[in-house]
This record gives sequence, structure tokens and C-alpha cells, in this order.
Amino acid sequence: MNTLLVTPLCRMLGIQYPVLLGGMVYVSYAPLAAAVSAAGGLGVLGGGSFQSKDELLREIEKTRALTEKPFGLNVPMIYPIAADMIQAAIETRLPVVITSAGSPAKYTAALHDAGILVGHVVPSVRLARKADKAGVDFIVAEGIEAGGHDSPLGITTMVLIPQTVDAVRVPVVAAGGIADHRGFLAARALGAQGIQMGTRFVAAEETPVHPSFKKAILDAEDDATVLTGLTIGKPVRVIRNRLADQVLEMEKKGITEMEILSFIGPGRSRAASLDGDVADGSVMSGEIAGMITSIQPVRAILQEIVEGSQTLVRMLGS
Repeated sequence: MNTLLVTPLCRMLGIQYPVLLGGMVYVSYAPLAAAVSAAGGLGVLGGGSFQSKDELLREIEKTRALTEKPFGLNVPMIYPIAADMIQAAIETRLPVVITSAGSPAKYTAALHDAGILVGHVVPSVRLARKADKAGVDFIVAEGIEAGGHDSPLGITTMVLIPQTVDAVRVPVVAAGGIADHRGFLAARALGAQGIQMGTRFVAAEETPVHPSFKKAILDAEDDATVLTGLTIGKPVRVIRNRLADQVLEMEKKGITEMEILSFIGPGRSRAASLDGDVADGSVMSGEIAGMITSIQPVRAILQEIVEGSQTLVRMLGS
């Protein structure tokens, strides 16, 4: 058994490789989630993409039509229909739910009663301890390098992972700034039992987003992303564009939170991801975008991690 690639997390989740898809809003739909699961990882639907329980139920059905492998659902607990999403997961007997943006204690017991494994996303050791105490089965520790909604705490993945591993009893998954075998191996060396990738999977062939959104990832350089909303305590990492510059200028002038949020308005993430508006949409992306230069099938992305990790271990050993 290759303990580098087959960890206790794999056995817990019933997957071949310890690689999870981030539950990205308006990105992690059935085609991508199913592709990740079919390739040996854990596909995860982005619950924040759905406006109703029925819409989510249809997406779960679509995913099951595409793969017989296990997949999960991310539930942002601040989302208005979070309770409905939890109920949908229970009704459809999903094997895994990953909660975020809130306390996992609210739903963990009900999910466990239904035989569902629970993961929880945290940005700090303090919140990891709380999640562990709440009885979750594994923790996704996400550094500030990650794309999308981040924590104002600003802790990097390199710092967060080993401290979280030392602080909790359950398996830890590393997230934020990981896109290939080198990041995977680094995460394993820091004590994580697996990784979660988001931005790398945006640039996958199966990802059902607008080509302009994928091109923005491919065109990004190492300093392409910025954190908007940091001054109002609601940081979001995006690729810098006209919208981001406008928001940053408003923050610089001390514009109030209400005025900034009113200016941004609804639908900016959807506009970028699905409509291809990469100038005035919110192009959520991690800092690792600067390293992504090609669109590949999901299976090839996972295979690079598997084969690359084994090769790198042999090189380091020699």
C-alpha cells in the first residue's frame, strides 16, 4: 500500500486518492464533481450555487447519473437555504457534507444520524478545535491563498496546516495555494491527510464555466489576485479587474460597508463564472492561478499529482 497516496481519509471517504474538489459557487456543478469522483478523488457540489432545494436535488440527480462513485456537498451555513440543503443531503443519502462559514455544531448530529460524514472548513486553529469538539469527521484547513471568500485572519496555508494537525484528533485536509504534485507533497509533509483544490479545477475541460473565466485563470501571473473587502471584514480573493479596482478605491476612501455591498450588488460571481464578464464580474481565484497554464481533463490533473508525487519522493530519497 502506498501510504503517501492512500491515507486513512481515503478509507473514510471511500475514494482512491486524497484529493477533494472545492465546493466553488457557480463552478462546482455536476459535470465537474462527477469527473473528480470518477477520477478517484471526491467531487463536491457547491451548495451556494443553488437557489432552492429542488434545484439542488436536480443537480444531485445529475451527478449520480454521471458517476457511481461517492461525492459530497458543500453547505455555506450563512446561506439562506442552508437548512434546506442539509435536508436535501439527508433525503438523497449523500455520503459526505462539508460545512463552512458557521458553526458545524448546528447540523453535525443530524447528518451523523443519517449516516453522513461531516467535514468542516476552517481558517484558524481556534475554529479547528471548535469543529473537532463539535464532532466533525475531518477538517479542511484553508489558508488565505485560497480564492473566493476568505477569512480576515489572513493565516497562510504553510503556517495553518501543521498547527491544525497538532491541535485536532481528526484528519486534516489542506486547502489554499495547491495545484500540483509539489503542493500535494508539501501538504502531506505538513501532516495533512489530503488536499482540496479549487482554482486548478476551474481550468479543467469538464468545468462548466464560461471560456473567458478559464482564460482569466490561464492569463494570471503570480501577483494577479487581490483581496477586496478586507477593510470591511469580508475579504474575497479575486483576479484584479475593473470591479476589483473600483471596490479597492472605495475601501481606500473609507466608504461604508453598506455602500460598498450596495455597489457590488448581487450576481457578480455568476456574471464572471457563467456569463464570462471578467471585467465587471467577480473572478474568484486563488493565488496559485499564476502557476496554471493549461486546460486539462480532470483525470490528467489527478494523474499528475499521483505520478508526480511518486517521482518527486524518489528524487528526494536519492
